[in-house]
Amino acid sequence: MWVTEDEHRRLLERCDGKQLAAWMRQTCLDEKPARAGKLPSISPALLRQLAGMGNNLNQIARQVNAGGGSGLDRVQVVAALMAIDARLERLRHAVLEKGADDDR
Repeated sequence: MWVTEDEHRRLLERCDGKQLAAWMRQTCLDEKPARAGKLPSISPALLRQLAGMGNNLNQIARQVNAGGGSGLDRVQVVAALMAIDARLERLRHAVLEKGADDDR
């Protein structure tokens, strides 16, 4: 939905500190706000490792976006990034399942 800057400002004033999107869904669609689920506890060491991996991935993405390397290099990087993405997705599911198990 597109609004002018003035309309956006007025909407922000009306939502009274709530997230604008959630407020609009509740107001315009008469939806109740979604409840956030309890996040599983994660070890600080795992969080540090994941943060480091994310930083490395960002550096790789910057290099690729800057045009660094040959076309073959970029293809290999994209393939590696896709493999990393799949592994991170499996890790995410494992962490979420562990959190669900902890709640039982």
